[in-house]
Amino acid sequence: MGILRFILLVSLGLVLFSLKTTVSQPRQESQVPCLFIFGDSLVDNGNNNRLLSLARANYRPYGIDFPQGATGRFTNGRTYVDALAQILGFRTYIPPYSRIRGQAVLRGANFASGAAGIRDETGDNLGAHTSMNQQVDQYTISVQQMLRYFRGDTNELQRYLSCCIFYSGMGSNDYLNNYFMPDFYSTSRDFNDKTYADSLIKNYTQQLTRLYQFGARKVIVTAIGQIGCIPYQLARYNNRNNSTGRCNDKINNAIVVFNSQLKKLVDRFNKGQLKGAKFVYLDSYKSTYDLAVNGAAYGFEVVDKGCCGVGRNNGQITCLPFQQPCPDRTKYLFWDAFHPTETANILLAKSNFNSRAYAYPINIQELANL
Repeated sequence: MGILRFILLVSLGLVLFSLKTTVSQPRQESQVPCLFIFGDSLVDNGNNNRLLSLARANYRPYGIDFPQGATGRFTNGRTYVDALAQILGFRTYIPPYSRIRGQAVLRGANFASGAAGIRDETGDNLGAHTSMNQQVDQYTISVQQMLRYFRGDTNELQRYLSCCIFYSGMGSNDYLNNYFMPDFYSTSRDFNDKTYADSLIKNYTQQLTRLYQFGARKVIVTAIGQIGCIPYQLARYNNRNNSTGRCNDKINNAIVVFNSQLKKLVDRFNKGQLKGAKFVYLDSYKSTYDLAVNGAAYGFEVVDKGCCGVGRNNGQITCLPFQQPCPDRTKYLFWDAFHPTETANILLAKSNFNSRAYAYPINIQELANL
């Protein structure tokens, strides 16, 4: 009996030692400890599911190629940030803020919301959503929640957050669902292309600075893609006289002004305006253009129509509930009237990660290693 008791005590001691070493020396599985995501429907993964909004994608055939099905992602499978999280080494996707509980926030959170913009009123035509200002508010609440896991040590929490990556992709809806929607918004009468971009950059500067004040040090900001060339715009523009090409150049030209100013903002931040921070600018305008122009080289057979949608270019009405999509999504650049397919998202994530072709002044891998 004494020998048995001795064996049990030794076994228990080994188990406790094993548990102790496991807790005190956590295995770092990803290149960065956490990833925080801000944006619109290009990266939303379910935050709009319970909102009274037309900007929702929690129905089939959305998610037709995603293991969990229709989660609220506005594509057939993985989004750009899903692919990025995998490349960074995260074992699971970063969850939407609306579903995060407890310590899960230490791995990051996705605050993105379909129809969201830099301006608060952007996207109101589609119903409820979470604007960039509101997303930043949600992040600051999360920081307060994280502080409890660092026993109130703000310095330790700051050191932790400084190793994380922050991704922000904003601005598309400020043009699609604001500036170029004159029947609903007055911005096109209140501003011209330059002054509107000025106003957006001013607001965006304040929002990104607030993220910095709450710990962000490694930040990715994305340019607006060529939304004058998405199926929605092609469908609307192709029935009008268009002597300069199939894309809506008026929209693209306005976006170029914004993108140019955003890149200059990254330079200002990196040159000391936000001390200790490193910002990376992703040229989504050029990368989406290259994917379309060189589509065949990437396996795309269709670059001007949605895989799922209604009307001209499958872009006049976006993908409807239980609609039958194209059989081979890998051949399409666009999933619906607005959003890329999973294949396109993966290609874009890979191209930005270890190359400077579309990343400035360094790529994402270099940012992660800082």
